[in-house]
Amino acid sequence: MLRVKRNLLLVAMTVMLLVGLGTWVAFRFLVGEAPPTEPEYLPSVSAASVSIAAEPATPVRATDGALVFDFESETLGAEPKSVIPTVGQWIAGVDGKERVLVVDGRGWSRGQPSAGLADKARALYGERYAEFLDNVQAYAYFPLAVAQGIGDFRAGEIELRFKCVAGRIDQAAGIVFNLKPNGDYLVLRANCLEDNLVLFKYERGSRSSVKWIRNTPTPSKQWHDLKLVVQGKNIKGYLDGKLYLEHALSEPVSGHIGLWSKADSVVYFDDIRVESTGRNE
Repeated sequence: MLRVKRNLLLVAMTVMLLVGLGTWVAFRFLVGEAPPTEPEYLPSVSAASVSIAAEPATPVRATDGALVFDFESETLGAEPKSVIPTVGQWIAGVDGKERVLVVDGRGWSRGQPSAGLADKARALYGERYAEFLDNVQAYAYFPLAVAQGIGDFRAGEIELRFKCVAGRIDQAAGIVFNLKPNGDYLVLRANCLEDNLVLFKYERGSRSSVKWIRNTPTPSKQWHDLKLVVQGKNIKGYLDGKLYLEHALSEPVSGHIGLWSKADSVVYFDDIRVESTGRNE
């Protein structure tokens, strides 16, 4: 009897230890990790010699009318000016010799809404900014940056390059469109950990999948092309030049556009090209 009690006590202690260890692992998994003091996307040389851009950071109008964001005029190590970060940490960095836009989600649990969010929301939506604030903070798990100079994208193409660099929970990059004053939006999202392409809808503080395409190879630490085509209610999603996703929406697209990520993703964005064939102001 004494031996049975001793064995039961040993089993109970083992279970408690495993539960405690599992809780700690889960906590670390959910909380994530702080960004390194010297992130890989910032040069190690003195900031004074490299950080200040020579020209104002604004998107450029190409000869064919498309609006191009290449981030070459952004200030390294600073929040970008050509897009408006509303959720998460967005910063101008480098990949080799190229300037890129970086979303670093490794600290997402400690300060999800972007600094100065109220002022940024007011600049985007005027008197309706409070409504936008209420909803966008409900999506604090999903970093979001809104493109400058495009107030009403209704039809055309949005194309960009992205590179997933790190992330234990996720390595996700997306194109946001149909962004409304109340914070609702659609996003075409690729994921380097899951190898899938998904159309998500964010509405009234909750997320739902609209269409899910699996088996879309997207290796980490490589550059990829993501393209969204909007024609009336019909949308198409391309990854690395291949058409994977087609869907008919219930109503036409109209709203701001932007960039998107998720959780602890560290992703580089570059060469964003917006060609509007509908109203775009």
